[in-house]
Amino acid sequence: MILTSFLIGLLFGLGLIVSQMINPAKVIGFLDVAGNWDPSLAFVMGGALVVTGIGYKLLNRRSRPLLVVEFLVPDKTTLDTRLIGGAAIFGIGWGLAGLCPGPALAALGSGAQEAVIFCVAMVVGMAAFRWLDKLLSVPAGLADG
Repeated sequence: MILTSFLIGLLFGLGLIVSQMINPAKVIGFLDVAGNWDPSLAFVMGGALVVTGIGYKLLNRRSRPLLVVEFLVPDKTTLDTRLIGGAAIFGIGWGLAGLCPGPALAALGSGAQEAVIFCVAMVVGMAAFRWLDKLLSVPAGLADG
């Protein structure tokens, strides 16, 4: 199981490197549709959609997965403020930095300063979210002490 996870992660990371998803300038060039647009990453995303579609088709043919007890398939079907807010923050961060979490972690191996700064900011952001989420989810009567 651990070896399989490692090999899949390695393949994913190599795909990010080969496709240049770890290069912030390449990603920003793709996102800059009003300026000097670089459409090459559209092929990367299209390829990912094809592989995902085939994967879901194959998944539906099996009664259970090969390496774990059950399928872990997203089941959420509604849009809420957390989902929309998270997607907006993700998109803004991706547009500003040219990195998102997967490629940023893969880019850490190159020692790129942008990747290090991004990953530190990402960890701080995740910690801030957990703290704020815990703070806001405390029932009103208990928050007073």
